[in-house]
Amino acid sequence: MTQRWPKQMPVLTPQEQVIRADFMKVWLKEYPQKYSLMEEFNHRAIFQGHVLPKNCKTLEIGAGIGAHIKYENLQAQEYYALDVRADFVDQVKNEFPGVKPVCGDIQAGIDFPDHYFDRILSVHVLEHLPDLPAALKEIKRLLKPSGFCEFVLPCEGSMAYSLARKISAQRLFKKHYPGVSYDIYIKSEHVNLYSEIIEELNKSGFITLRRVFFPFPVPFIFCNLAVGLKCNIA
Repeated sequence: MTQRWPKQMPVLTPQEQVIRADFMKVWLKEYPQKYSLMEEFNHRAIFQGHVLPKNCKTLEIGAGIGAHIKYENLQAQEYYALDVRADFVDQVKNEFPGVKPVCGDIQAGIDFPDHYFDRILSVHVLEHLPDLPAALKEIKRLLKPSGFCEFVLPCEGSMAYSLARKISAQRLFKKHYPGVSYDIYIKSEHVNLYSEIIEELNKSGFITLRRVFFPFPVPFIFCNLAVGLKCNIA
């Protein structure tokens, strides 16, 4: 039987690697301005309606340039922002002095004690992780037994999401890099389907407490673009 995890990533040329890194910056900068409704969902839908524990320690995985941080009440928690890219970590450090930036890869493990965090969150990150089971194992190690996780996932693999990408990210990519294959880029980024992520969450013992769908409030993936999950661990 073929080993499923970690997934084998496409081999990119040096030029493709540069373009991949550059487009991530372009997308993170332009996406919030162009697609404000989905941006509001990404950062508000699953994160409202709960009270943070006293002295809450929060870990955001894949914080990027800090798009989600501005939606958080930093006075009510000790907020750690993890990203694998040192340039993103430096930008968060400069722009959000109340946040504790951490450079590292959740898949490889990060240097915190067991059960250190009350809350762990990620916004459009789990689909990027070729060793998702390793990441989920580390999240379980880091989370307190009484803690909870919040994940926002794209409906990768759905008809609606594939169409939306063609008129959003793919169009923007071709505008900036004419003649370069967008397929190479996306295959090196969105390596996990929504269904695969849910399967691994279930296998790893994550229990879904709440689900929120966008743009339609119905529990179907084919017509939706994103799903917010609030989970704890069995």
